[in-house]
Amino acid sequence: MVWLLIFWLFVVSTVSMARAPRILVISQVYVPDPASVGQHMADAAAALTERGFEVTVLTSGRGYADPSVKYKSREMLDGVDVVRLPFSSFGKKTIAHRLLGQGMFLLQVIFRALFMGQLAAIVVSTSPPMASIAALVVHWLRSTPLKFWVMDLNPDQLIEMGKLKPTDLSARAFNWLNRRILLAADEVIALDRFMADRLVAKADVRDKITVMPPWPHSDHLEPVEHADNPFRHQHELDGKFVVMYSGNHGQTTPVQTILDAAVRMQDRGELVFMFIGGGAGKQDVERTIREHQPTNIVDLPYQPLDQLRYSLSAADVHLVTMGDSVVGVIHPCKIYGAMALSRPLLLVGPPECHATDIMNTADIGRRVTHGDVDGAIAAIDELRTMHSEQLHAMGERAGEIVRAKYSQRQMIDRFTDIVIRKLPSAPPVPAAPAEQP
Repeated sequence: MVWLLIFWLFVVSTVSMARAPRILVISQVYVPDPASVGQHMADAAAALTERGFEVTVLTSGRGYADPSVKYKSREMLDGVDVVRLPFSSFGKKTIAHRLLGQGMFLLQVIFRALFMGQLAAIVVSTSPPMASIAALVVHWLRSTPLKFWVMDLNPDQLIEMGKLKPTDLSARAFNWLNRRILLAADEVIALDRFMADRLVAKADVRDKITVMPPWPHSDHLEPVEHADNPFRHQHELDGKFVVMYSGNHGQTTPVQTILDAAVRMQDRGELVFMFIGGGAGKQDVERTIREHQPTNIVDLPYQPLDQLRYSLSAADVHLVTMGDSVVGVIHPCKIYGAMALSRPLLLVGPPECHATDIMNTADIGRRVTHGDVDGAIAAIDELRTMHSEQLHAMGERAGEIVRAKYSQRQMIDRFTDIVIRKLPSAPPVPAAPAEQP
């Protein structure tokens, strides 16, 4: 049986020699699923096709957060061959549901990848956290270069959330797996300097690690003026000052401090707090509404991708949160979208984190610590009563930082350069189009 497998791998690796080199992307989520990881993977995959590669994505056939959502089993999106696997998502209701979906997904990925044609590289992220198992198996059996895009860290996240102890067998096994993929990968991409430090502490990858944050999805983030925004009209926000948290509500990105502030600020009639999205942390929003019946808190589900520019533009200030214990474990991705829309920020988080690093470069918002409800109220009142020109200038400075350092095209090009720079079979890179002024 082993000899048959070896023979088959030899056949599939030679019959496609004349074709463009193929890159395999492993990601349990992919567009049109609204999860940020899937959107970033889609941008990267499309950019790799522009560089002359064939790109195949193995992903789930159902929604990650909502498994009742079913996608096409196979389609071409922006030149990318997207293959969606059945029985790969059972939702995020419990850890058991997640593990079952991940396990089924990984088994199918391994089987499919072993019988693909020649592979130039494998790109894998940490969604799901165990996706690296499939990538490692294929890497070991096919000697395929491995590119590891670290978007969050486990078991660190579970340990910091109190769900695992560092000495638990599962935590030690997970860290063993982390070391294996870090040592096997020929490129490791970390989202910030704090995450890079944690990775280097697991394995010495200083010679192959690159620190670069993810890019904002600016294609969907054109600012819309309040007066022209149908989302504000629909939700009766005209004349209101809106503080918005939009995206995944995780236990590592707590919003309780702002919820407590909102309950105490109900006398500010023009002030509205909007919490848009889903996740385990959304139960804090729901509990606050249930217990206090506040008049100034609005709870909404994820908005369609093509409506994001309207919902996000409806905010006057965007809320970004970072749990004190998870610096370097997760990355505050939503900060870039808020900045791309030229909106001021309200950061609830520690003085030492990537979001604070960005805010320290210019006056683009205010920061408060978790639990400091009085400080949050003071910061919100300051922003709420600030002269409109001063508030606008604060947002514009945020937008200028994104355009100068974190633009979508600039960051995607940098990412694809990292992925392909050590590949012996990389096709010639086409000339980049001239950037429009």
